[in-house]
Amino acid sequence: MAHGTEAPSHWVQRWSHLVAPGGSVLDVACGHGRHMRWLAERGHAVTGIDRSPLAIATAATLGQAIEADIENGPWPLDGVTFDAVIVTNYLWRPLLPTIVASVAPGGVLIYETFAAGNQTVGRPSRPDFLLQPGELLQATYGLHTVAYEDGFLDAPERFVQRIVAARKPGTSPTQPLRHLLKPSG
Repeated sequence: MAHGTEAPSHWVQRWSHLVAPGGSVLDVACGHGRHMRWLAERGHAVTGIDRSPLAIATAATLGQAIEADIENGPWPLDGVTFDAVIVTNYLWRPLLPTIVASVAPGGVLIYETFAAGNQTVGRPSRPDFLLQPGELLQATYGLHTVAYEDGFLDAPERFVQRIVAARKPGTSPTQPLRHLLKPSG
């Protein structure tokens, strides 16, 4: 089955109510657009990024679709923020700060991908593609964690790490929350 043609992730379905009504959504490594479809059907303006021309051709029927190799080329949406950023079954560690910075004030990040331990049940099995314990918590420092899970799921068997994290209104993507604290003294 082609990436992006299966049903939307249960994690995305469970937490998509946190996206502001009519809000803008970015789907990173969108494949054929399963999450773009899910969110567009709920009235959101959707944008997807993927390196596959075939996937982007399908995703373009749902919203803005950008063909880009985000692992070897520049980020095509530099400085642009979204009310929600969705990432599933994708990990490129150098891009994590950019993904987090793409969440607008008041926006939400919904992220789910494979974790350490998955090598015991299938693919991916390379450490480069498996999150280490707590890694998403560290990557989203400065956002408010709404939900976090790190463990084993069955049907199909896999180890996952997933987070829902919100950027508080009034904070910018380049302004960590620690700067909001008043200095003592």
